[in-house]
Amino acid sequence: MSHCLIMAAELCRRLRFVRDRAIHRIGAFSLASVFSIRLRQCSGHGTTASCGAFLGLLTILAAGGTLAAHGQDQNSAPALLRNVGIDQKLDEQLPLELTFQNETGQTVELKRYFDQKPVILSLVYYDCPMLCTQELNGLLASLKELSFDAGKQFNVVTVSFNPHEKPALAAAKKMMYTGLYGRPGAAEGWHFLTGDEASIERLTRAVGFRYAYDSASRQYAHATAIMVLTPAGRISRYFYGIEYPSRDLRLGLVEASAGKIGSPVDQLLLVCYHYDPKTGKYGLLISRVIRLSGLATALALGWFLLVMFRRERRFH
Repeated sequence: MSHCLIMAAELCRRLRFVRDRAIHRIGAFSLASVFSIRLRQCSGHGTTASCGAFLGLLTILAAGGTLAAHGQDQNSAPALLRNVGIDQKLDEQLPLELTFQNETGQTVELKRYFDQKPVILSLVYYDCPMLCTQELNGLLASLKELSFDAGKQFNVVTVSFNPHEKPALAAAKKMMYTGLYGRPGAAEGWHFLTGDEASIERLTRAVGFRYAYDSASRQYAHATAIMVLTPAGRISRYFYGIEYPSRDLRLGLVEASAGKIGSPVDQLLLVCYHYDPKTGKYGLLISRVIRLSGLATALALGWFLLVMFRRERRFH
């Protein structure tokens, strides 16, 4: 059993590595979100046989993910996943004239949620048993860490890409997540929409979100990411996976707002941190840090010399 757990831990480590490098290219099974739960069951009271079966599944998925992460032949991927992924379309304009239904069943245009504030867009389907819930939970966790408030400094728009889902389901999701968010005015800042197939197709195509329906499991295979858009509806940033560091999300919102929200500290951080489209993360730009450090040193030295010069003149 201990050998089984060691193998499982190593495979999970590989899967996390593969997820970080390839989730936006190859998509993700909804099954991925149950790995940690199933592993706890295995370690707690699972049999060697059930552990073996679970490790077999992990091995297959890890191997498949590694192939995709290294850019090998896509024909080796399961047929369902060949057209699943996210194609970055930075600075592309969203078709804001598209119509959807809000939580009350009212027909609304997307442009209703784009005014003077940046927008976080998440694409999920509300009846998803696993991965979409993880995405929404990750977004919620990041929003709760921000000092910005949804509805004040930015808006959040969550859209279901399942055309069969109805406003009642969206209303239930909104009630749950705005309640967990717990900020005043959350209901005016976080919106949950449903729509018809034509509107969903145009929206997902505009942001490069590709997914596929699996009729056998009656679920969708899809990648996970959130997008940050400018107040005018242009795509500014992509953040991949199911966890979104609040620092990156804050910097993304500040940049999308063209500096209209945030503080001077955020502007300084944006000098030192650079968004990498390949990883969907902000990274420290060492050259700029060195340059700023040199400038700060020169200013400090200049100030020190000035003070010493004035003191010497005073004594004479």
